[in-house]
Order: sequence, then C-alpha cells, then structure tokens
Amino acid sequence: MHDSQASRKTAPGQTATGWHLAALLAGNIALAFGPWFVRGADVGPVAAGFWRVAIAAPLLIGLCYAAAGPRPFAGARGHWWALGLAGFAFAGDLASWHLGLMKTTLANSTLFGNSATLMFPIYGFLAARAWPTRQQGLAFALAAAGAVLLLGRSYSMSPEHLAGDLLCLLAGALYTVYFVLMLRARRDLTPFPALALSTIATVPPMLIFALALGETVWPHNWGILIGLALASQVLGQSLVLFALRHIAPLVVGIALLVQPIVAGAVGWIVYGERLGLPDLVGAMLIAAALVLVRRAE
Repeated sequence: MHDSQASRKTAPGQTATGWHLAALLAGNIALAFGPWFVRGADVGPVAAGFWRVAIAAPLLIGLCYAAAGPRPFAGARGHWWALGLAGFAFAGDLASWHLGLMKTTLANSTLFGNSATLMFPIYGFLAARAWPTRQQGLAFALAAAGAVLLLGRSYSMSPEHLAGDLLCLLAGALYTVYFVLMLRARRDLTPFPALALSTIATVPPMLIFALALGETVWPHNWGILIGLALASQVLGQSLVLFALRHIAPLVVGIALLVQPIVAGAVGWIVYGERLGLPDLVGAMLIAAALVLVRRAE
C-alpha cells in the first residue's frame, strides 16, 4: 500500500515527455493573451470571465464526445466534489484576476495572477514529503530572481498598482487551489472531460459575481469574447491540464512564468508598457530555470 502511494506521488516527474512540456509551454503562451482580450471586451472584466467559460463549456462538451466516445464522463464518479470546488475556485480566480488586471499593468497582473508559481511547487514538495534537490532548489531560485526582475522596474515606478496587484495575488492563491483539485480529478479523467465539468461549475458563480458588481454583461462585440474563450479556456487550459498529470509541480510552477513574459511583450507592443534590460534578464533566468529543472527531473 505504501509503495502504491509513493509511486502515484512521483508519477508526474517520471512520466513526463517532451510533448508534455511543449503542451505546458504552449498552454501558458495561449493563456498569456487572456488579459489583452479582457481589456478589449465591451463588458465588465468579471462579465468577460463569465463569457470565457460560458462560450467554452459547450465547445468542451462537444470535444469530450468527439475524443472519448459516448461515455466521456464515466471516470467522474467520486470526483464531483473536487470538480465542483475546482470550478468555484476558478471562478474566484477569474473574478479577482480580471478586476485586478484593470488596475495594474499586463505584466504585473500576469505575474501576480500566477503566484501559483511559488505555491504549487510547495504543495508538490509537501505532498511528496520531500525537500527539493540541489538542482531543483537552484532552478527555483533562478525562477524567483527572474520573476523579481520582471516585476521590479514597472512596480517601483507605479505604486498605484497596489490594489490591482493584491487582487491578482488573491487570484494566484485560488489558482493554486484549482490546480490541486484538478490534479486529483485528472487521476481518473482525461483533460477534456475534467476541464469541461470544472468549466460548467465555473459558469454560475461567474454570472452571479458579474451581476452583483453591476457590470455590463451583454456584449456588442462577440469576437473578442470568442477569442478569449478559445485561446484561454479551450486551448490554454486544455494543454495545461494535459500536462498537469505528467509533470512535477515545480516544473508546472516555473512554466507559469512564461505568461508574464508573453504578457509583458504584448503590453509593450500594444499598450506601450515598455520592457527594459531587467525584464530581458528576468526572462533569460526563467528560461534557464526551466532547462535546469528538466535536467534535474
């Protein structure tokens, strides 16, 4: 019994392939465009999150039946509570993150929104009851230094971003809870059914949050919201969940830092949020951390 539990805990690092890492990175790149879509939507930021999941839900259900046949949700038995809580946690993540990104820069919102970079690896070490190895610790330190460099210059010049940063930090904590619950559900479910069911559970609380905040919910420009649903929910989250079961939490956490790099580039090109030498050095440190942690695996 003990051996079985130990093998389950170590499986993520042992079953990973180059395809899983590529999917993880591609998913994070797709997710990084989410803030851009939210800023361009003609509805409130939380309402944009509602449409992200509401538009994606039927598409994901269709993909479930196309990929898994007539009974795609057969493995969900015993995981309904985890999927329901995951949906609620993801709703809180989206609501706080979308509110926060309207009050801070794209790079800051994406970095703080992905503070699961720190939290999820810590969960992984606690679940495995093991301290990080020397190489893992060095990779984690490089990633943390890169994150500080990505954040430092823009934040020190814009202290008015504090409220937005705190909302995004709350989003990061809720995103960690979502990851932990989805990791549990992925033991018996393939990515599309797991994502479809958690997305359905996200829809009602997102609508309630948007209405409670008095936001404009009905859009005139559907193209931006469809793009948000396809890029962030269908493509981005599917790829991340595909890799989640096979890749160690430390690698997942460091890979999340791809998002502020891409979001910072989008902010530079579209909104004039210019990047400097510290940002570029930070991006290189994160890339080095990814290479090092994969070698450690």
